[in-house]
Amino acid sequence: MLSPVAWRTPPRQYGAWETVASNITEELVARGWDVTLFATRDSVTRAKLHAVVDRGYEEDCSVDPKVVEYLHISEAFEHAAEFDLIHSHYDFMALTYSRLVSTPVLTTIHGFSSKQIMAVYEKYRHGYFVSVSDADRAPGLNYLATVYNGIDPSLYPLREVRGDDLVFLGRIHPDKGVHLAIEAACHSGQPLVIAGIIQDKAYFREQVEPHVDGRRIQYIGPVDVAGKNELFRRARALLHLNTIPERFGLVLTEANAAGVPVIAADLGSCREVIEDGVTGFLVNTVAEAVEALGRIGEIDDAVCRSRVLEHFSIAKMVDGYERVYAKIFELEVKGQ
Repeated sequence: MLSPVAWRTPPRQYGAWETVASNITEELVARGWDVTLFATRDSVTRAKLHAVVDRGYEEDCSVDPKVVEYLHISEAFEHAAEFDLIHSHYDFMALTYSRLVSTPVLTTIHGFSSKQIMAVYEKYRHGYFVSVSDADRAPGLNYLATVYNGIDPSLYPLREVRGDDLVFLGRIHPDKGVHLAIEAACHSGQPLVIAGIIQDKAYFREQVEPHVDGRRIQYIGPVDVAGKNELFRRARALLHLNTIPERFGLVLTEANAAGVPVIAADLGSCREVIEDGVTGFLVNTVAEAVEALGRIGEIDDAVCRSRVLEHFSIAKMVDGYERVYAKIFELEVKGQ
């Protein structure tokens, strides 16, 4: 299992790709698979841990990200002959090693970060790919399946009472629409709590920070699982007004698991993760988001959680990956 090395696996706070890699790894080990996790040395796992990088480059400013990334990726592929399969969560970079080894490589595509990287995917389009949503697919790639990301619902217990705050949880970046969440909160007259890492400092300084007064609009920084649960206990709804198509959106499932309705922009995977009118509302404008806030009483918290248990659990995700692995092994035998 090739995990990224931006953060620890699993991450202490932010780190969606590392979270998914960890969830798959630990469930596979529990099911009896022999798994070696390539991740940072401070990672926590029941699998065999193989590391050449001490700490994630987002947590250790003394290292060069590109240097540690390629030390990490090359290490995994130099040991390829020891494994029946390499399951990569390393975007386009690991693909450039895939034809240098005989071990099959499965790439989970967690999102396409730019148009420029598509040249790499095009070159290696005949590899094995899994998408994390039907919406986030590129034409021409050899997709074997869509496997939705899974979470551990026990980490996000159903809250007993619905709160009064609106919550934004995610990267502070224009793509995530923090400014739109602020606008919706101001129009609705409801308080908003913002949590997450500041990925775009100029955006935070110009479009978020001027509105933060510590009362109606609060920014509390990044949070861990305990911090998320505290937010969910306070939440009336989670606002996820993304400005670009969502790739999957782990936070949507985490909030729903705790019984928090989600108001999300109807872009990308949000329609697959949120059932409109059942676990939240899909909207196209801030005005629609404000209107949806007035309908939150129609959403049943317990139904939100039950949908996560049915569709977005770790067990469900790993069931999907086991089917993909079996298909790859079958194809590899036929190809020999």
